[in-house]
Order: sequence, then structure tokens, then C-alpha cells
Amino acid sequence: MTADNGKPGFWDNLIAPKGGLFGPQLAGWTPGPAAKSGLGCRVLADQMVEVAPSISLAADVYVPKAPGRYPAVVCFAAYSKELQAAGVPAGNNETGSPAVFTDRGYAHVIVTRRGMGRSGGDDAVYLNNTDVEDHAKVIQWAATQPWCDGQVVLFGTSYYGLTQPQVARLRPPALKGFFTNEMCTDYFRHIAMFGGAPQPDFFSLWMGANFTPLQFRLRVPPLLRAVVSHITNSPLKHVWWPQLKKRMARIMRTFERQVPAPQARRLFAGLMLDGKTRATSVLPSGPSGALGDIEVPFVVVQNAGYLNLHQFGAYDLFENAGTPKDRRWLIVGPATYDLPVYAWQLEALAFFDHLVYGADNGYAAQPRVRYWTEGAKDYRRAPDWPLPGSTALRLYPASNGADAATHRLDSAPGEGGANRWAAVPLGAIVTAGFDEVESQRLTFDLPVEEETELTGPVTLSLSFSCNEIDSYVVARTGIVAADGGYQILSMGAIRPACRRIDAARSTATEIAIDIDAPEPLVPGVPVTLRFSLTPQPVVLKPGERLRLDIASRTDLLRSDVSHGHAQFDMQVPPYYARNTLHYGPDTFIELKRTGQR
Repeated sequence: MTADNGKPGFWDNLIAPKGGLFGPQLAGWTPGPAAKSGLGCRVLADQMVEVAPSISLAADVYVPKAPGRYPAVVCFAAYSKELQAAGVPAGNNETGSPAVFTDRGYAHVIVTRRGMGRSGGDDAVYLNNTDVEDHAKVIQWAATQPWCDGQVVLFGTSYYGLTQPQVARLRPPALKGFFTNEMCTDYFRHIAMFGGAPQPDFFSLWMGANFTPLQFRLRVPPLLRAVVSHITNSPLKHVWWPQLKKRMARIMRTFERQVPAPQARRLFAGLMLDGKTRATSVLPSGPSGALGDIEVPFVVVQNAGYLNLHQFGAYDLFENAGTPKDRRWLIVGPATYDLPVYAWQLEALAFFDHLVYGADNGYAAQPRVRYWTEGAKDYRRAPDWPLPGSTALRLYPASNGADAATHRLDSAPGEGGANRWAAVPLGAIVTAGFDEVESQRLTFDLPVEEETELTGPVTLSLSFSCNEIDSYVVARTGIVAADGGYQILSMGAIRPACRRIDAARSTATEIAIDIDAPEPLVPGVPVTLRFSLTPQPVVLKPGERLRLDIASRTDLLRSDVSHGHAQFDMQVPPYYARNTLHYGPDTFIELKRTGQR
């Protein structure tokens, strides 16, 4: 049914897959004419790529119907490749839509790593060095195929995105550039631990959705994928996807109840039980700290909707890559949650057309930074990140009395004092009506008197004490509209016993925290906590209020996928505790204020 020698199988290509374009596609501009268009799509299914003696990886290669040699877009991850072209709303469908790329004159190569599906070899820890080396071999293999002109670029989201800087460091000769979306550079602090604590909610959901025995043996014929794509990528998606999105939290709970394959369960146990330090974490460290090895041009996109995953990798890559500054671009997009992830395909194609076809489509003139601005609902431009010329806006929390009151943010530190909140572990037993006598969060508001743009790093400093030896602190910012509606902007967290700053790993956007050597709190003795919140550019307007909330659990400050955010619950804090915020010069939130661009 399927040819393994590079020729398309008849039944596989009886119906061409239908392309899909959903979600944000272009960051505030319209490119010039496409280098190529209208070329159609056909599939070369299950092409085997030899990466070691007796070990080959399975790849689906989608090429234009028109004969010729084309640049290749390679997508590499640990996920099954079987549903990537079908357009089904699965969390691992993050390669883009093959028919969109082939129609524009690109070969789209989707490959699975060792041990998944038809790929040979043994399944191993995710993102390991062997995967990186295999990825480089796939790039060189693609460059030599009769359907490729020798040029290779990379594209993908999340797993498919964060593999790209890894392999770019190896400098495969055929690699000309990459386009990465929602990625991480330090797998320990950006994935495994959030604010010094493991993420069981994310990992159980992720493994239950992607690494069950069914996923490893899944086989979907290309013809069936193509048929399904004509349903999922039809205009009917505008009807069914909003309804599905409203139920996504329930669907995620269902995935968490699925039983992953034994090797995934062992990895989960290692992450939750043993991986509390860099030395004991089972995940590789990632390319952070070695990004200077990267030389090729790239575009990196940050989805502002990811609050405790993919928080800071885009900024690390943009700041520290070795690529010449005029050959790297950062896009901070809106908070979006769409499945499959079809976002940014047109932006990537414009970049690739400029890069490998030499198209004069305007990409070279694009500013190095474009960022979606909430409130203004448009893209703004800047030559760098953080924005040159922005100034620090430091606001000081101050008390309005009882803990449960809405407190205020002042422009100058107050006279001192304190407020307290209860830190209660997720799922812990409390008496009925507990929240009526003990507040589990503190809330601070600043009335907006004049239009203000806040774009750039967000830093929180808290003078904090607790009646336990450790706790957990989560903070978020948001906008309260004139009619009382609320919109979340950013989030950050810290484990107070792990408060030492890791200056060597910090960037202009993220204060990296060294959690390897906890320093237990002395009950009642204040310490200073400094940590970063994820940036979200925003224009505040008169009549609105800027809100800061502080609590001890992510679920108390949640915004779910129905609002465009991906956020995961965490088993923190470790104890019932009473946390205290002490007011004064060491307690403030610092944002970056800038003029309109």
C-alpha cells in the first residue's frame, strides 16, 4: 500500500490532505507575493531514515504534486506522526498543516524519534543527546533526497519547537534556519519545575495524552488521515472548536486518567520523587547557556497564554543566541489555545521564502521585535527586547486593613505593616466555611488615571515570612475593566526555601532561581523573595485597574484554556501554613513603562 523507496503509494494519494489555517498567522503585517503557490500535496509515507546500524526512524514526507526539488521543512519530536496531517484537535499535533507547506513549494517532513511507532531503537528519556544527533542526521538525509534542493529549515510548536535550538547548536551544513513557537531552553526550570516545585498535573496529562501503549502502536493510513482533514479543516471548525474548547478542562482530566506506557510511568516517578535538583533530574539540561553555538537565522514566537510552561525560553534564545542580531526575530503573540496548533504558518512561510528562495517579500525589513499588546489589540514594534528607552515603574503593595480586603498599589513605599494569607495544600481537608474566616490570597489594585503601556520584564520582590520552614508563593497580574470584568496578564511563582538567585542562568527577562540547595525558613523571620512573572504587553486605559494577586496555589489564580491560557495545577504548598507579607521598600512589583510604538 505504501512505497518505501521514495515513490508515492497510489492509495495513500487517492485524496490529497486538506490544509488548515487557524489561530494567529501574521504578526501585524502583510508579506509580499509568495515565492511559489498552488503546488498541491502528495505523501511519501513511512520513509525510513537510517540513523545508526540497524536503527531507522519513520518519517512521513509530504511534497508538492508538481515534480521538482524543494526546500525541506523538518519537524522532529517524540510524538506519533500518525495524526499530524489529519487536523484532529490533539495536543501533539504541532507540526503545522502539511498541505499548507507543500502548496507553497516546500517538502514537509514529520519524523518520530527512536522507539515511537515504526521508528526503530529503544524509547528513552525525552530530549536526550541521541535524539539531537538523530535530528541532525535527519536534516542531512532530507537534504540529499531527490525531492529536496539541499536546503533544510525547521518548524514546529512546543516539543517540535524546543528541539530546534538543540540541533541548531550542532550546525548541520544543510540547516539554513528555524522557526520555533512556544519553546523552552532550560528543561529543568522551564518544564520540570515551576518556581521550585514539580508539575504533576502537566506531566500526568502530557504522558496520558501522548505516551500510552495505544500511541506507540497507532497506525492511521494516509488515506484516512486525508479524509479526516477534509472534515477537521473545513469551515465547520469555527462551530465545533469553541464548543470543544469550553469542555477542554474536562477532556484534560480524562487524559490524566489514561495509563501511560511503563517507561513513561517510570519517568514520571523519577521526575516527581527524585528530580528535585539539576543533578538528580532525569531530563537533560537543554541548550540554555550554550545558545551562543547557534549561527543560523531564526524566528522565535512566545505565546503569552502559557503561564507555567514555556514561560521564558523564547527570551533566553533571542537574547543569547550566537546568530547575528539582524538575523533573529522575536514575536510575542496573543494568548491563544487552539488545537491542532496551526498558528504562525504564514509567518514562517514568509520567513522561509525570504531565507531559502531569496524572495523580496519584506521580511528583511521587519523589526527585530513585534509584540501583541492587550488593551490596544494590535502589534507594536521595537528594535530589541527589553524595549530600548523603557523605564522602570515600581509599585508598592500597601494595606487597606483586613486580609480579605482589596488592598492598594502605591507609587512609594508605605510605613510598614503586614497582611497574611492561608497556605493550604491542594486537595487538603478544611472545615466547611474555611474561606469565610481565612483568606487564601491577597489582592492589590491600582486605578489607572492615564493611558499607559507596560511592556517588558515583570519582577516581584516580597518581604515574606511564614510559620513553617517552607511554603509556596504564586503571583499574577491582571486588568479589571471598568465594568468589573477581569483578564489575566502574567504569572510567576517561587518556593521560599529556594530563593537564591542563579545569576549565571538569569536573563534580562527572567530571574533564574537556584533550587539545588534549599535554605529552610525560620518561622516568623522575614526573607526577601525576588522572582519573575511572564511578560504580557498591555495598554492600560483610564477607568481600568491594574491588579496584583498573591496566593500559594496556581489553581486559586487560574485562567483556563477556554480563555486562551494553558495553566496547570500543582501540589503546593507542602504544609498548612500562615504566610505574611511585610510592607515597605523591599516589597514591590516592577514593570517596564514605554511610549507607544
